[in-house]
Amino acid sequence: MKPIRSSLLFVLIVALDCVAQPQTLLAEDKTADQRPNVVVIISDDQGWADIGYNNPNVYSPNLDRLANAGARLVNHYVMPQCTPTRVALMTGRYPSRFGGAAQQANNEAAFPLGTPTMAAMFQDNGYDTFISGKWHLGSTAKHGPNHFGFDSSYGSLTGAVGMYDHRYHAKDDTPYDPTWHRDHEIIPGYQNGRHVTDLCYEEAIKFIRKDREDPFFLYLPFHAPHTPLDERGEFVDTPTQPDPENNDRWLNEDKIRWFNDPAGKIQSEKSRDKRLLLATIHHLDHAVGEVVKSLQETGQIEHTLILFSSDNGPWVDNRGGGYPDNYPLSDYNQPDDLRGKKLDVWEGGIHVPGFIYWPAKIEPRQVNQTTHIIDWFPTLASVLKIRETESFKWDGVDLLPVLLDGKQIPDRDFYWIWNSPINRWAIRYKNWKAVKYGKGEPDQSQWQLMNLEEDPEEKRNVAANHPDLVAELHERFLLHRSKDSKAKSKKK
Repeated sequence: MKPIRSSLLFVLIVALDCVAQPQTLLAEDKTADQRPNVVVIISDDQGWADIGYNNPNVYSPNLDRLANAGARLVNHYVMPQCTPTRVALMTGRYPSRFGGAAQQANNEAAFPLGTPTMAAMFQDNGYDTFISGKWHLGSTAKHGPNHFGFDSSYGSLTGAVGMYDHRYHAKDDTPYDPTWHRDHEIIPGYQNGRHVTDLCYEEAIKFIRKDREDPFFLYLPFHAPHTPLDERGEFVDTPTQPDPENNDRWLNEDKIRWFNDPAGKIQSEKSRDKRLLLATIHHLDHAVGEVVKSLQETGQIEHTLILFSSDNGPWVDNRGGGYPDNYPLSDYNQPDDLRGKKLDVWEGGIHVPGFIYWPAKIEPRQVNQTTHIIDWFPTLASVLKIRETESFKWDGVDLLPVLLDGKQIPDRDFYWIWNSPINRWAIRYKNWKAVKYGKGEPDQSQWQLMNLEEDPEEKRNVAANHPDLVAELHERFLLHRSKDSKAKSKKK
């Protein structure tokens, strides 16, 4: 049972360093406007070109309709890997503010108990909160989602799992497997035999259809299209594998729904491995469509705000192993012109599809201004009429003026770190981006400099031609580093 909440103004802010007690962010006025339901959908390893509205060769009609009816974030950034992006989403802060475990894929606690999170903000303001899918911000019950603002949770505490057995590596020597849970309790049998995408969207629909008086916050972080890619369809006892009679085809490919979209786009792709990725996107898109359908059938769609983003760029090559039924794949994502991939701070690792759909408020528009997933927390806080204070500051900014009125965001910089196995650093201001790969922290002489307006593929290092710009970006970088946690990742 939720605690009784007053409709009067209460604002309780506790400094971020004081993590012993939970911290709350309460809205100024919950009754001024109808508060929307909020659905945050995160896909996993979906590259810029792995969605239909960026690439006509991809079949994703449900995602495309939402994007085209809302605000398409053309220059949308995340972090280069799953855990860091989830940290940025849940806290509105750069992962390096929390140090070590937050900065790369990790099973350790990404941030301390008591850290203000997006989910906690909604919970504190009377929302019914639920996560269905991948947590990966602390892969044990001690740091599970129910400690960070979710009334209930379902899915995997860890990151990637087998698509049909829902195991994390399935090794006896890891404390993180089994991981398939409901409210931090392992589900007996791990619901073996159902595709993880289906299980997660079905739980989301059950949550949407609940009788309630309060609005809800649904966090739906899908596991797809992260490896292992496994689309068996009705052949649940047969892992995805090449057809022994034709190595260019997948076994039972002609009979499996997800390989055969109505438009014939997947079957027109000649690459066997790319077809599997396209089938996975088709399946994911269907899941999103079913969630939207449930919102429509329950009369909630007009007053629901939906946010969508991938968590990082594409993986591109998969050597297999590591997870159950993980068949090796080569060059399996859709091609694009961006340099780099997942784990990179080049554009290919951090520039991803994203959109915000809110039919009651947001008219269809294309947002060309640069945005980042750190902006989502302060934007949703603004929806609830919660303001930043001196004691609590996001790294992101409120996007509502852009989304509702088309206003310009003041110029600001963006900052990336990924520290394993090779340190990778980037800082962007306006159209200028500085990048450094290698051991240790960058000094001013080590930056490469790109002009993203003239060179979006990041092929030309023009640092020697613009020493003043390099110096300015380096100073911006140092300011960010001064705000980071002392619990840094180990230097490589």
